[in-house]
Amino acid sequence: MTLIEKNGYQDSVYINAAKIFQGVHTKKLKDRQLVRYGSDAGSPVLTVKNQSFLRVSYELAFNALKYQDLLEEILLDSCVYPCHSIPDELTSLLVVMLYDLQERKFQAREIFDEEEPVAEVRKIEHYLYSFRIKLAAALARCRIKHDALSIEYLLPEAIRKQVQRTSALPLCVWINTCKTSLEDVFGDLKKRGFTRVESVSDFDRYTYCIDQHCNDVVFFPSSLKEELLNLDLFADCKLLLQ
Repeated sequence: MTLIEKNGYQDSVYINAAKIFQGVHTKKLKDRQLVRYGSDAGSPVLTVKNQSFLRVSYELAFNALKYQDLLEEILLDSCVYPCHSIPDELTSLLVVMLYDLQERKFQAREIFDEEEPVAEVRKIEHYLYSFRIKLAAALARCRIKHDALSIEYLLPEAIRKQVQRTSALPLCVWINTCKTSLEDVFGDLKKRGFTRVESVSDFDRYTYCIDQHCNDVVFFPSSLKEELLNLDLFADCKLLLQ
C-alpha cells in the first residue's frame, strides 16, 4: 500500500492528520484568533491500518503544526479564508491539506483508487486547488517580506537548526523479529539493491549498516526515508522506524 507520495496522500491520511492537528494546534487568545478551528472536545478516533499509515498521518499533522502561523497567514492574505461553505470543524483539514498542497508546489494530487473517497477531503481539495494561484501568490509575498529562500527560513532559528540536525541523522530501524527473521530482511534488502556497509561513515545512497550492539537494529541514510517507508517491509511492520 502506497502512503507516501510526492503527489499527495490517501483521503484517510488527510482525515487522520486533521484529527491529530485539531488536538495539538496552537490555540491563540480570542482577540488574536483570526482562524477558528471549531470544537476539539473528546479524543479523536483515528483510523489505524498499519504503522506506516499512522506514522504518515502524524508526520503530516506535525508538519502543519510547525508551519501553522504561516499557513494561517496564507489563508488570510489570499482571502481564501474565511469561507461560509467551510465550517470551523473543517479548518484543521483545510490547514493540513494546504500544507501538503504547497509541498507539491500547488500541483494537482494523484488520486488513489485503493479506498473510497472521503467527501470532506474532496471538497477541501477542490476548494484549495481552485484558489491555488492566489495561495501561491500569498506564499510568495510572505517569503519576499521575510527575505526567505524557502518556507524553512520562515521558522524561528532555533527550530530551523533543530530540524536541520534531525534531518541529517541516520534513520534508525528495528527489525521486528516477531514477524520476520534477520536473514529474510537482509535478503530482501539485497534484492532491492541495498548494500551492507560497516558504519554510517561508509553510507553512499542505497546502503545500510547494523548496530554494533544490537543486530536487530539497522541504520540507513536519512535521504532514503520516503523510499524506505514505502517498502512492504514497513507496511507489514517487519521493519519499524524508531
